[in-house]
Amino acid sequence: MKIIEEFWGGIPLLHVAPEDNFDTELPTVVFFHGFTSAKEHNLHYAYQLARKGIRVLLPDALYHGERSENLDEVQLSLKFWEIVLTSIEELSFLHKYAEEKKLIKGHPGVAGTSMGGITTLGALTVYPWIRTAAIMMGAPNYVELAKAQMHQFETNGFKLPISGEERKQMLASLARFDSTQKRELLNQRPLFFWHGEQDTTVPFAPTFKFYQVLKEDYQDVPERLKFIREPEAGHAVSRRGMLAATEWLARHLTE
Repeated sequence: MKIIEEFWGGIPLLHVAPEDNFDTELPTVVFFHGFTSAKEHNLHYAYQLARKGIRVLLPDALYHGERSENLDEVQLSLKFWEIVLTSIEELSFLHKYAEEKKLIKGHPGVAGTSMGGITTLGALTVYPWIRTAAIMMGAPNYVELAKAQMHQFETNGFKLPISGEERKQMLASLARFDSTQKRELLNQRPLFFWHGEQDTTVPFAPTFKFYQVLKEDYQDVPERLKFIREPEAGHAVSRRGMLAATEWLARHLTE
C-alpha cells in the first residue's frame, strides 16, 4: 500500500492505493472528512479500501487541515455551508483530474463522515456519475438542517451576520442540494448509511426517516439500499460500521 501527499489544483489530499497498481486505473473512492477534522483522520477507511484494490482520495475541506485559517469553532460554524458546497464543487474537479491522469476505472464512489456524509448526499443530487456512496452520520435535509443551525445560534443570543434576504437566498441555494426534495436524482444508486441512535450532533431521526421513504424508490432493487443503526452509538462510527461501509463500497465498485 502506498500513501502520498499531493496537491490537485490547490486542494491538498492524501492519495492511497495498492503500491503495485498505484499508477494504473483502479476503482476509486473520494472520501470527505467531518467538521473540524482533516484528511488524515480517515486513513483507516482508506486502509481497508486499498486492501480491497480500491484507490482512495482524501481531500482537506475548505478551512480544514492544510487549508486551515485558524478560525475558532464559532467562526468555522458560520462557514459550514460554504465548506459543504465548496467540497461538492471541488468533487467535480477531482473526478475530472483523476480521469485525465487515467487513475479511475469506471465511475467513482463517494463517502464521508458527519459533514462529509452531508457533503456526499448533496453531491448525489448533482453528479449522476457517482456510482455508489457511503454516508456515515450524514443528513440529507439541507434546508431543515440550516434552519435548525440558525435557530440554535439565535437562541444562544448570537446575531447572525446576514440579512433576511440573504437568509432567504441561502436557503434557496441549499434547496438545490437537498436530497429530501430531489429523491428522484438518486436514481436507485447503491447507498449505504450508518448512524448512531444517540447522535446529538447530527440527529439520527431525520436521516432514518429519509431512508424509510427511500425504500419506496428502491422497491425493485432493495439490495442497493442499506442502513445500519446502532442503538447505543453516538457521534462516532463504530468499527463494525467502518468495516461495513468499506465492504459496501468495494463490492459495488468492483461488481
